[in-house]
Amino acid sequence: MAKEAVAKGADVLLQAARDKFVATYNRGATAAGAAPGRVNFIGDHVDYCEGYVLPLALPFLTVVVGGPNSSSTCNVLSILASGQELKASFPAPSSAPLTPGEPAWANYVKGVVANFPGVVTGFDAVVVSDVPMGAGLSSSASIEVATFTFLEALTGTKVDPVQKARLCQKAEHEFPGMPCGIMDQYIATMARRHHALLIDCRSLESRQIPVDLGDAVILVTNSNVKHQLTGSEYPQRRAQCQEAADRLGLTSLRGAKLTDLEELRNQKCDKLVVMRAEHVIREIQRTEEVALLLPQKDLHKVGKLLYESHESSSHLMEISCPELDQLVDILRGAPGVYGARMTGGGFGGCVVALVKKDEVENLKRRILAQYKGNPTFFVCQPSDGARVLQV
Repeated sequence: MAKEAVAKGADVLLQAARDKFVATYNRGATAAGAAPGRVNFIGDHVDYCEGYVLPLALPFLTVVVGGPNSSSTCNVLSILASGQELKASFPAPSSAPLTPGEPAWANYVKGVVANFPGVVTGFDAVVVSDVPMGAGLSSSASIEVATFTFLEALTGTKVDPVQKARLCQKAEHEFPGMPCGIMDQYIATMARRHHALLIDCRSLESRQIPVDLGDAVILVTNSNVKHQLTGSEYPQRRAQCQEAADRLGLTSLRGAKLTDLEELRNQKCDKLVVMRAEHVIREIQRTEEVALLLPQKDLHKVGKLLYESHESSSHLMEISCPELDQLVDILRGAPGVYGARMTGGGFGGCVVALVKKDEVENLKRRILAQYKGNPTFFVCQPSDGARVLQV
């Protein structure tokens, strides 16, 4: 059916990147790294509260290829899905300290280069990706972790995977200036095929959760909308959650209980702060429960929790939008649907649904007939995380 997004695969992306590198720099690449996008099955806006999240990696990838250039400058060429080419150059960190700057997209690369623990001298690189941008599927962490993996191959410096995720997160904090949690970089680094990853965002311990859904699949629907916000919504919610924790005398809401909500109300706490806290407390509980239910293949209970998560994201955390709510409403009660929820940072992006395999085409038709936007679909298979590619 039309409107289907299909991953190109590592081999195709690698070949495209190698060919572009040769055409641009008149020599062959010597190093390459890849990292996936992700979909969070459940547990949004709790990673920065040190909660539990349950993402899985997608087959969509960012690939970075390149080689040293015997200079003190790093040159990066990024090829967008549309074919548009973006270029950026900045000093190698071995020759000068790096700072954020224009073009804004290059900060995702530059921040990783600045935080890489090995010695990075001048290089040329080409970036290609089929991770949908602006869809809440973490194209930003994909390029960060792919760049880091490329640098590992380029320099011969191997970094512990958890430290790698931490450094990529630090890069996003410092250069693009997005105060993200650890989830996106962690799953891009640590994902395993046919598994979701239950991440404890406090201890940074993780557990692979087998995903064997039998006659069910994970259907992701991209709303193809991304509302233009002021840029303050994510930091604002993070600050509201921290205010709730501070008022309770906690370092984060990870340690909070539902009974603490009454304490916040007694303190005449702002209503929005209480709402954010309630979402986080309940979402952490839901995520732990889903991680237990998936191996038991209790898909009906999993689906119920997905719906609950969406309602909480929409009404308590207020990160949904009319398009995402409409997609969930279309799926709710449709034949073969166990459950559905918005996924990602919110205000647009994707809906993830657990559905029966033999109903997928009917569900696509239903959405195409009723949804007021232009959706894109893909059936998600949990995929592997970052890896060095042979050039």
